[in-house]
Amino acid sequence: MARNQKQREASEFEERVVFINRVSKTVKGGRRMSLVALVVVGDGKGNIGLGMGKSAEVPLAISKASLDAKKNMFHVPVTEDGTIPHEVEGHFGAGRIVIKPAVEGTGVIAGGAVRPLFELAGIKNVLSKSLGTDNGLNIIKAACEGLKELSAPEDVAARRGITVSEMFTGKVK
Repeated sequence: MARNQKQREASEFEERVVFINRVSKTVKGGRRMSLVALVVVGDGKGNIGLGMGKSAEVPLAISKASLDAKKNMFHVPVTEDGTIPHEVEGHFGAGRIVIKPAVEGTGVIAGGAVRPLFELAGIKNVLSKSLGTDNGLNIIKAACEGLKELSAPEDVAARRGITVSEMFTGKVK
């Protein structure tokens, strides 16, 4: 029964391979090649994870990355329009990315590495611009850091002890 439940949980997440990179290590006998896979896992409802796996074979690297992504999942607040609640900037290493909410019908305007991240999180309308580097790994990790900084209006209002309407109108009783 528990095994069936784990299979069902695993199937509710969609996974996408962002990129596979070949790396080499120079040892006494020559070069030792291995592969690094970067995988994004999400359910389309705001839950998203990013993982890396390294192996000598592609399928093994992808499966390791998928398990790592499921371990490192986090929640992203998504509005009814399918966008993010506010503008945010993410940093990781030399990678910086600016992520802005967009109106209905805009679509996902994002670079190659971060597009699957937004799509699997369930974000349908967003604008983003990568700054600083074109390294896909640093850009996607910067996007994850930025998405982790997002907070829903309900959470902010609860922290302040007011309602959401009071927060947006500025009228506090």
